[in-house]
Amino acid sequence: MLSRLRTTWSLRPCVSVCRWAHTKDKGKPLMLNPRTNKGMAFTLQERQILGLHGLLPPKVETQDIQAMRFQNNLKKMVDPLEKYVYLMGIQERNERLFYRVLMEDIEELMPIVYTPTVGLACTQYGHIFRRPKGLFISIRDKGHIRSILDNWPEPIVAAVVVTDGERILGLGDLGVYGMGIPVGKLCLYTACAGIRPERCLPVVIDVGTDNETLLKDPLYMGLYQKRDRSEAYEELIDEFMEAIVDKWGQDTLIQFEDFGNHNAFRLIRRYREKYCTFNDDIQGTASVALAGLLAAQRAVGKPITEHRVLFLGAGEDRSQEMDSNQEAFIHDSPGNVQSFLDAVNTIKPTAIIGVAGAGRLFTHDVIKSMGALNERPIIFALSNPTTKAECTAEDAYTLTDGRCLFASGSPFDPVTLKNGRVFTPGQGNNAYIFPGVALAVILSGVRHISDTVFLEAAKTLAEQLTDKELEEGRLYPPLSNIREVSVQMAVKVVEYVYANGMAFRYPEPLDKDSFVRSTVWDTSYDSFLPDTYDWPGVSFSPKTN
Repeated sequence: MLSRLRTTWSLRPCVSVCRWAHTKDKGKPLMLNPRTNKGMAFTLQERQILGLHGLLPPKVETQDIQAMRFQNNLKKMVDPLEKYVYLMGIQERNERLFYRVLMEDIEELMPIVYTPTVGLACTQYGHIFRRPKGLFISIRDKGHIRSILDNWPEPIVAAVVVTDGERILGLGDLGVYGMGIPVGKLCLYTACAGIRPERCLPVVIDVGTDNETLLKDPLYMGLYQKRDRSEAYEELIDEFMEAIVDKWGQDTLIQFEDFGNHNAFRLIRRYREKYCTFNDDIQGTASVALAGLLAAQRAVGKPITEHRVLFLGAGEDRSQEMDSNQEAFIHDSPGNVQSFLDAVNTIKPTAIIGVAGAGRLFTHDVIKSMGALNERPIIFALSNPTTKAECTAEDAYTLTDGRCLFASGSPFDPVTLKNGRVFTPGQGNNAYIFPGVALAVILSGVRHISDTVFLEAAKTLAEQLTDKELEEGRLYPPLSNIREVSVQMAVKVVEYVYANGMAFRYPEPLDKDSFVRSTVWDTSYDSFLPDTYDWPGVSFSPKTN
């Protein structure tokens, strides 16, 4: 019953007109809370009634002016880490303004709040730390996780992103410094899909780290111990999952992020039929890669079933023993293959997909060979961050004379060939997938997320690519359109889960498009003035003779 009550509240529509929000806070606390702070946009009435008058300069500003100030400051900065620190500072002071700035320039700023800059921010977490975000749960808290969840100030949580910090992007074990990843992911939940930020919870589970550099660093903020790989780790994760559902309901979305190779597949198999959960490194990456292949087949004119795809690396599962999910795709050795170039020349693939996270393994010879074998070679260098990508966009386009269909995990600048033709590389960013899927799952009350949901998401994403964008070299829609892309994906997934009996929220909305759009959060400021009104026909003035 409590879950149903929570659900009804979470679906209240957000409209762009002036809204009234009740708050018991007055004075300085209103400005110290990033969810209520409006800075100099507090109106004169709000300042006078709420005890803010004199605490701010006399000018009353619009959010437009505030956004322009921050955007101008960002333009003066060159160092990506400096931009990251500045943006996170805005988020810590004024949440709605932060998302306004982020959403208005998402194509430029997504690489700052997420890959590749977030990887650098994670490595420097102890040095740039200002204010904690999210929940930090350690192995020493085993048996007390529910009480830690009770300390979270927000009463309603719809989505949790959790990491244990063991495999942060392609950077390895960063321990508690991995908190930057859940924080960044949830920023995109809101910016890309309009999921309310106060309903999102980033979590890092600290069981130690095997990173010797961090263990010797006096500024490291996590446990100074080797990773606990005992049964206590299993019990801790079990307790965490149970505590989340116990506090916030069975339909609370739990996204696993950047867990180690030996844990990722095992944990998703363990929990997927019991909880509302997915692993973005597994299902999200697969979905965005498939969307790219579906888009590429339009350019090649050959159905995806007729392509021969050669993978370099095993993505999330880079362990020595191949996971059972991949056994069906293992083939016998084609002969004397000593290198990836040998494999390309022997197998003659139409597409190569790099997920090794080991840098420039798509050598010039590999790219040239793909160009010789195929009129339109498909080359996906999906490893993150940019330094770990298997090749650059410039190499891919230049060495194939602009004939390749290229996508990368991290962003690359447009490439201009000698003939003047300009190609805009497609970025196979998981942000095209997980925000829209998450919004649909939250709105429809899905309790177990099937792989078919991600298949539906991939098809929807590929369908949103226009022919003009495909001609420009894109395999994905422009990131500048990602809010609309995510909303349309959420609509399609909501339709799919209701049609296939996966939704648990009833009554079923008749107009799915209107239903989804009515719930999307926006960045307009609330009014904190009390709701005052007259009683019709009632006068409190004393009668006079």
